[in-house]
Amino acid sequence: MNKIPYKIYLEESEMPKKWYNVRADMKNKPAPLLNPGTLKPMTAEELEGVFCKELVEQELDDKTPYIDIPREIRDFYKMYRPSPLVRAYCLEEKLGTPAKIYYKFEGNNTSGSHKLNSAIAQAYYAKKQGLKGVTTETGAGQWGTALSMACAYFGLDCRVYMVKCSYEQKPFRREVMRTYGADVTLSPSDTTEVGRKMLEKFPGTGGSLGCAISEAVEAAVSNEGYRYVLGSVLSQVLLHQSVIGLETKAALDKYGVTPDIIIGCAGGGSNLGGLISPFMGEKLRGEKDYRFIAVEPASCPSLTRGVYAYDFCDTGMVCPLAKMYTLGSSFIPSPNHAGGLRYHGMSSVLSQLYDDGLMEAVSVEQTEVFKAAEQFARVEGILPAPESSHAIKVAVDEAMKCKETGEEKTIVFGLTGTGYFDMTAYEKFNNGEMTDYIPTDADLKKGIDGLPKVPANL
Repeated sequence: MNKIPYKIYLEESEMPKKWYNVRADMKNKPAPLLNPGTLKPMTAEELEGVFCKELVEQELDDKTPYIDIPREIRDFYKMYRPSPLVRAYCLEEKLGTPAKIYYKFEGNNTSGSHKLNSAIAQAYYAKKQGLKGVTTETGAGQWGTALSMACAYFGLDCRVYMVKCSYEQKPFRREVMRTYGADVTLSPSDTTEVGRKMLEKFPGTGGSLGCAISEAVEAAVSNEGYRYVLGSVLSQVLLHQSVIGLETKAALDKYGVTPDIIIGCAGGGSNLGGLISPFMGEKLRGEKDYRFIAVEPASCPSLTRGVYAYDFCDTGMVCPLAKMYTLGSSFIPSPNHAGGLRYHGMSSVLSQLYDDGLMEAVSVEQTEVFKAAEQFARVEGILPAPESSHAIKVAVDEAMKCKETGEEKTIVFGLTGTGYFDMTAYEKFNNGEMTDYIPTDADLKKGIDGLPKVPANL
């Protein structure tokens, strides 16, 4: 076998031309979205009042395994894709582990993350439909940045509701969005009915992704010619993000490498779902076996401490009900620095896979995450985003287990983006001011007790 280079790049001609829809190979399909009023599956017509028409088709399609990536999107992808798969030789040496560690680096674009893979797709379909613009929410700011770039490319208006604690912690991320022409509003805001209610009920709140989603949806349905787009959770987003896993698999196959463990950070599920999809497809079809690990913050542990139930996707309870691992839509996470992981629920696709025992989940504390981030930065030369650093932490843990046992396992993790807009978080860590928050059972019970009453047989 050829010596594995530090960075494995695919040729432009080797880029995926189709997205992979893992739902097509799932024996147990994700439960359908429900209309909260009727408790019946949402129809395409109902969803098209909020989402773009072709995106609704993708959302409801759980049978077609491969869906063509339009030429216009593939042409845009070429500006920053294929992204490199990196062999972490320096990290391996530092750890003294026999494990072989690879990471798929998605931060080599101006948005600084994997989010652009779906943002450009959703903007394309909005433009194709003849819309004026789109609305969205953003936590860490990576999705908002990516969508503002995509909208600028297609000449669409972009309105972003940014979670308050991130809005205040990351002013430069906000300014990148504005540079690309987006209108950025702190959430909860006084510009929507949902926002005003949240401010009245929780004065001084740092906000949440669930609340920002509610505001963005309200803004979309209140303005003619607009639709709402989401950066994670939805099946359509995992579909677009499958380009990550497809490239990763193609690069590994090029050198005859088969991973044992695949690790990704998990907030709503876009990065993890995209990374593992083609590998999970092989597992579902009985072709190969892999160990998948979802890593979430201990402060917002939807998979590891949540319940599998139907819940609202948003705090304002204006969105459809999704069956997922959830902490309850009213749960307000602590303002930890991994803003992109501060969501009360998890993708219905990943929730079903987790419930079927096809993947694992662990939660990690914030200070330990930043220790891993610092170690990685010092030996691999990339300052990782706090979200990505959750995957780094567990990849290091697994590599150290290999050191103890002498096993030469191959570990792949997703490096979702860079942390250059997260310097406030790094400053707190370096100053010893960072703290860990783990919600008590009583804290979680409040959110879970508020779950909507949906019959168990649905």
